[in-house]
Amino acid sequence: MSEWRVPTFADVLAARRRIAAHLRPTPLFGYPALDELLDTQVHVKHENHQPIGAFKVRGGVNLVAQLSNDERERGLITASTGNHGQSVAFAARRFGVGARICVPERPNPVKLAAMEGLGAELIVGGADFDDARENAERLAAEHGYRYVHSGNEPHLIAGVATETLEIVEEQPDVDVVIVPVGGGSGAAGACIAAKAINPAIRVIAVQSDAAPAAYRTWKEGRPVEAECRTSAEGLATRVPFELPQQILREHLDDFVLVSEEQIKAAQRTMIEATRNLVEASGASPLAAALKLRDALRGRRVALVASGGNVSPAQLLDLLA
Repeated sequence: MSEWRVPTFADVLAARRRIAAHLRPTPLFGYPALDELLDTQVHVKHENHQPIGAFKVRGGVNLVAQLSNDERERGLITASTGNHGQSVAFAARRFGVGARICVPERPNPVKLAAMEGLGAELIVGGADFDDARENAERLAAEHGYRYVHSGNEPHLIAGVATETLEIVEEQPDVDVVIVPVGGGSGAAGACIAAKAINPAIRVIAVQSDAAPAAYRTWKEGRPVEAECRTSAEGLATRVPFELPQQILREHLDDFVLVSEEQIKAAQRTMIEATRNLVEASGASPLAAALKLRDALRGRRVALVASGGNVSPAQLLDLLA
């Protein structure tokens, strides 16, 4: 395993200062329907209200703001199923840096159009995220681009950790924060921020049982590559990411697997109860909370609605 610099809480505070000029804090709202459903006090952190409709933009801005002149000139390349790519594209445009995004074939068209709209060059190829990632790594080596890994980047993790910092500032008595995991940067950031402020806060990660690489890696304490059949592209990784796993091993309290059906049911409930567009990965924390309902009773719970980038086709399929 490589040695990565693990972000500190000081890095999270610095990230917040850095991104404040570009992004506003997102709302943390309570909903009686969710309180009743879970029989406890629930708050939803609305990262779907970000300008790209997803939490990852925090990390993109924090990373691109700190590029060296050499890196800016070389330009950026990354791989994404959508939200990470939008994050890099948004930040690159803000800071006048060229960005290329490698995406798999058959990506979410809403996310694809958004990345193009933000001025990124799209390179389509490969069956899934990990194929796109390998393509990005090859092109970075060939052309000298600054490769932005979607998980093994301390600046990304420190940036996305600011969402949990906002949760705890607004609700200091929160007991549990539930975060979706694809690569794990969001959950790793949640651990860093929550545990620094109050070690008693439980951080719980959730992943689809149709793409359990991060879950199995955390459970088994070794890198596990697993099949990836989830329709929730925000949770769709086939291999674990080293730096987030390093942080999760040390700080994460629990990791839950939920089924594709449980995610879809939670997504319908989230859309109905919050009157917000919430993508499948953003609804997975509710699916996990429903699975843990008895254990959560009487605890103050924050659910991270990580994004709202649903395509019309996905929405029609969900509500059919």
